[in-house]
Formats: sequence, C-alpha cells, structure tokens
Amino acid sequence: MKLKNLFLVLAAVVAMASCKTQYELMLNSNDVVPKYNAAFDYYNQGKYAKAAALFESLSVMTDGTERDDTVRYYWGLSNYMYRDYYTAETNFDKFIEKYPNSPFTSDARYLRIDCLYRSTLRYELDQKPTYAAISEISEYILEYPENTHMKECRDMLLELNNRLDRKAYESARLYYRMEDYLASRVALMNVLKDDSENEYREDILYYIAMSSYKYASLSVPEKRKERYLTFLDDYYNFIGENPESHYRRELDNVYTKVQRALGRNVAESVDEEMTEKDFAKERRKVLREERKSKKN
Repeated sequence: MKLKNLFLVLAAVVAMASCKTQYELMLNSNDVVPKYNAAFDYYNQGKYAKAAALFESLSVMTDGTERDDTVRYYWGLSNYMYRDYYTAETNFDKFIEKYPNSPFTSDARYLRIDCLYRSTLRYELDQKPTYAAISEISEYILEYPENTHMKECRDMLLELNNRLDRKAYESARLYYRMEDYLASRVALMNVLKDDSENEYREDILYYIAMSSYKYASLSVPEKRKERYLTFLDDYYNFIGENPESHYRRELDNVYTKVQRALGRNVAESVDEEMTEKDFAKERRKVLREERKSKKN
C-alpha cells in the first residue's frame, strides 16, 4: 500500500514536471512553427507572461521574415495585456520604427500612448512621465486627426492636465498649511500667472484671499491696514468670479471682520464662533447633499 502511494506521488510529480518542461522546452526550441502556434495558444488562454516570453524568443528567429511584424506586435501586446506597460511601450515604439506601414501599426501607435498614460504617477510624485505622455498624445492627435481613439485621447489629456493643475495647486497650498501666508499668497498667484485656466482656480482664489487676511491679522498693528486692504482686493476678485461659491459665506464673514477692523460701519453680523474648520465642515456637508440630490 505504501509502495502504491509512493508511486502515485511520484507520478504526480513527474506529470507536473512534464507540464513545466513542455513550456521550457518550447521556449528553448528552434522550431519556429510549433513555437509560433504555442505563443498564440498561451496568448488566447490569457497566459500573457508566457506568451510574451515566447514571442520575444521568436523575434530573433523571425527577424527579416514575413511573420516578424506579427511576432513583434504580439510581443508588445502580450506585455500590454500583462500590464507591463513600460516593456510594452518600448516594444511598440521599436515596432513602429521598424514597421511604419504594417497593418498593426495604427493600433500599435495608440497602444503605445496608452502605455505612456498608464505609466504616469499620481500628482504627489514626479510628473515627468505625465509631461512625456501629454506630449506624445498631443502629437498623436495632430498626426492622426481621424483616428478612432480621439475621445479616449482627449479624455487622457484632460485627466493628465488636471493632474498637473492639482500638483501646482497643492504645492502652492502647502505654504498655507505651513502657515507661511505671505509665501502662500505669492505661490498661489504664481500658479494662476502660469495657468489662468487652472482647474482649481476657485480654490486658489479662495486661498489667496485667506492668505492675505491671515497675513494681515498676524502683522504688527501699524502694517495691518495696508494688508487688510490687500485682502479686500482679493475678496472682490473672488466674489466677482464666484458669486455663488461655497466659500462665499466664510469670505463674507471675514470681509465683515476686516471692515470693522478698519473702523468702517457695516450692517452685517459676524459669526465669531465659526472657525475655518467649521466652515470647511459646513461646505463638505452642503456638497454631499448636492451630490445626493443630483443622483436622485
């Protein structure tokens, strides 16, 4: 009985080893046709890593033959499906250069820029890949205005540009969070100077006004008046562009405080108990309710 069990175990081990060996033997084989068929079998089964390895091996053997463009395209496509976007982009780039007129070239061009897009990093990290992707996608749109992926390309550009906007906005806002309000105002204004259409323009204008207010209120008495006047300019700029903003109630409250600090009579009352955090909490609640009502 023990011998029988041992035999079964050995048989299972041999069978497993045999399956593994078949792939390894195929990978090392110089027989093009079986390897070519096996590569497509693995690809069609969704085993993209194995398919990519076989296509890579085939690329040496089919170089200069009529199958070469197919092999090289599916090598890149296998890496793409395996989500190895860096390798896939490299493969597609080389493919396009070698076979500019292949039937696969149009798809390869789009997949290459899709790889670049998918290789970009979130806004907190280095944005060099984002700039590279934007450049290549823009060039693709200009060169192929009739391409079938125009909507996807425009969506990519919109998202990537918004990411750069977020990066610029958050980097400038960092000074506000560090309570360096003079640097905060300068940095935020520079963001709009570089890109007046920044996606976060309303938020930036809000923080510019709040920076000038806080900088003034923390100043020595003899300099407060001049700096409060700067806040008033920022306040008027904000409400001129965003009269119905969710920031309006807080800024109106600050405006009334400043007018009283300047010795001017104002009819509006000041909510002294509401802090900046309280107003932010109130805004989030209003925004949640608005999103909920839109869904309904």
